[in-house]
Amino acid sequence: MTSTVTPDTRAEVTLDTDTVDTIAILEAQAEPHTRPTRAKLTWTQEEDGEWIANYGGYFGGSIDKRDGRYVASDTFGLVVGDFESLELAQAQLADQLHTMLPSVIRPVV
Repeated sequence: MTSTVTPDTRAEVTLDTDTVDTIAILEAQAEPHTRPTRAKLTWTQEEDGEWIANYGGYFGGSIDKRDGRYVASDTFGLVVGDFESLELAQAQLADQLHTMLPSVIRPVV
């Protein structure tokens, strides 16, 4: 007959009062895990058929009108998609930026 013994790897930790207070304060200040507010997104029409996105103060990409369609490219120049309308292209690029650039997210002003 054999027996398997699993060693207990848990360690006991003793914290001083200051550390416990600090942890309690940090937990109280922590925000719930919700999707952050989007950064402010503005559009500038550079030329006829070309729009530039400013996402939270950074270059967010562009939309070019080509053969009656709207091609959105992200901040890295990668094509996000080809759309029937400017509004659809802008909405898709905005969603892409919100996902790609979480460190830019700030409250919308």
